[in-house]
Amino acid sequence: MSSPVLLVIAHGSRDPRHAATVHALTSRVRAQRPGLRVETAFLDFNAPSMPRVLERLAAEGTPEVVALPLLLTRAFHAKSDIPAVLREARAALPRLRVRQAEVLGPSPLLNAALERRLYEAGVRPGDRSSTGLVLASAGSSDPEAIAVIAEIARELRHTGWCSVRPAFASASLPRTEDAVRALRADGVRRVAVAPYVIAPGRLPDRIAAGAAEAGADVLAGVLGPAPELARLLLDRYDEANAAAARPVAVSA
Repeated sequence: MSSPVLLVIAHGSRDPRHAATVHALTSRVRAQRPGLRVETAFLDFNAPSMPRVLERLAAEGTPEVVALPLLLTRAFHAKSDIPAVLREARAALPRLRVRQAEVLGPSPLLNAALERRLYEAGVRPGDRSSTGLVLASAGSSDPEAIAVIAEIARELRHTGWCSVRPAFASASLPRTEDAVRALRADGVRRVAVAPYVIAPGRLPDRIAAGAAEAGADVLAGVLGPAPELARLLLDRYDEANAAAARPVAVSA
């Protein structure tokens, strides 16, 4: 029996760099696992939409789909938007089995991708002890998502950076520029900003502008199609399949 289709669900953006980056990432996923069918859908702004892709797969006779949110935290889109679309699809397409995988973060693979981008931007492994790091995420009004970012910042602090501060491009504070200035005020001479975002767009641009405004020494690129991120997508896909294969315990 063929493996379930992996449907990667991205947020979408009016910025064409966003969709291009998502497609580059899914291409890397296909390269890491030849033979697995990988489809891409978007919640907003870009085509194809989730409903259109699911309808097409059902029309082709696809039996099973794993829907994987291309999201770093469990915020509104993962808890509300995507489940609502999937519920409608299950009702309208009863022969298509659809399961939602977990969001990507937190994960050591995301931390590894983040460090890859920092090294590409000029940070050397030996620079950690003298460099303050701003972990700059898109931001959310969901307390769970904010708590995850704060915990990741604490974890990164234990890997050798002299200080790590979280920052947010929207919905929450502090902003990137404020976090950079706070590190300077603490006496940190060299500051690097690491965008904890997957693809370019309005909010990553806001992170970059804040880093420039406050005079950060290093600005890393977005996570993009990092090999660690592609591997993580496959891990989440495999976990969803394994969970579906486990027998359901029946209470006495």
